[in-house]
Amino acid sequence: MDGPARGKIAFPLKVALVSVAVCVGLLALFAMWRFARPSQRPSTVTPDMDRDPRFWVRVLLFDSISEFSLSAQNGFAVSDAAAGPAGAFEKTAQTVSIAPDRGIIVGDRTFGPDIEILPAEPYVVGLNERAWRGNLRLTLNSDGQSLRAINSVPLEGYLAGVVGEEMPSYWEPEALKAQAVAARTYALFIKHRFGANRAWDVRRTQANQVYGGLYSESPMVWDAVRQTRGLVLVCDQPEGEKIFPAYYSSTCGGHTENSANVFGDSYPSLTGVACPHCREVTRRSFFEWSSPPFQAEQVSSAITDRYAHLRILHTIVAIEPNALSDYEDFSRVATLSLTGSNGRKRKIRAEDFRLTVDPSGTKIRSSSYRIEFRNGAYVFLDGRGFGHAVGMCQYGAEGMARKNADFREILNFYYPSSALRSIQ
Repeated sequence: MDGPARGKIAFPLKVALVSVAVCVGLLALFAMWRFARPSQRPSTVTPDMDRDPRFWVRVLLFDSISEFSLSAQNGFAVSDAAAGPAGAFEKTAQTVSIAPDRGIIVGDRTFGPDIEILPAEPYVVGLNERAWRGNLRLTLNSDGQSLRAINSVPLEGYLAGVVGEEMPSYWEPEALKAQAVAARTYALFIKHRFGANRAWDVRRTQANQVYGGLYSESPMVWDAVRQTRGLVLVCDQPEGEKIFPAYYSSTCGGHTENSANVFGDSYPSLTGVACPHCREVTRRSFFEWSSPPFQAEQVSSAITDRYAHLRILHTIVAIEPNALSDYEDFSRVATLSLTGSNGRKRKIRAEDFRLTVDPSGTKIRSSSYRIEFRNGAYVFLDGRGFGHAVGMCQYGAEGMARKNADFREILNFYYPSSALRSIQ
């Protein structure tokens, strides 16, 4: 990286239309660690509640949720989407029940089908056992029996709930800072690329990047967020210098991948680079692995159920690598050739195949493998790495940080030809 951030970018940032595969979101990524967290959550006031909405993130918490409990330390107000301010619940009513019934019942009061919960300072709202910074929008679903819940949260508060989910909070501070910048860049890219056409910007799951709210915060995470406040990555694109989807995943296995081979989009800062750093620090089972067997009938059904255009194959009877990315000592599959029982052939992106056959992403851990057919089942052997391998290798980032690389160097290594900018 070229040292400190150079210049600033004013929103709205123009974002190029790209073809982002359905598995974009698994951007993260399969770097899901579950580690013990302290029982006491930070009690700091949510920052930036007065910032412009352009710097907020709308997170889809639940597509469909029925009755649940809601809490706020110092009470909350209710605003009706149609009628405006509609009521207040004082501190004495810290916990109330929420349920759908021709409208939305909050405690013993009924409101319209689209409301927003506005908690008082410290601007934290609880749903059952989880707590989220910012506001909560509740919308009655068309079935009249469930609600959609969207958390509107200032960007930096959102990141405090992401970084600790996507990277262990006890890792090196410079790795955490690199993660914060990548997550901020990705969130803003997705917000501006997709958010205008829907009521939310990102999901809280690995479909985008995992967001755990206050449960995932820690002092180390907040330090990383604050020390990189407002910093995003940009790269040169046909329309000029703009942000890009700063993908990241757990373990690249020795070489990151070109985004065009995985997600179908192409950016100069998302080309593959040789990575000697993750081998030294990653779990052995992340770096090298083999899968359990997947029954051929189940594989065929999973693919044809998800992809209607592949039903022309009837039953898939053969699967072979079609295009490979070859590196010094291993290869990664870019596309696979599928042969149907009727002799027809079609192709599928390897990452789409992987996450269709194994939605958890924990058995077929990457698209670097050798596939064999044994006793009516497919097995994936000599696997390498964990995740899609585009962009930043998280274990590699930790490896670099342990060698005293700062977050700028880490980002420059994994996102070549990128630059840091400060948003305003």
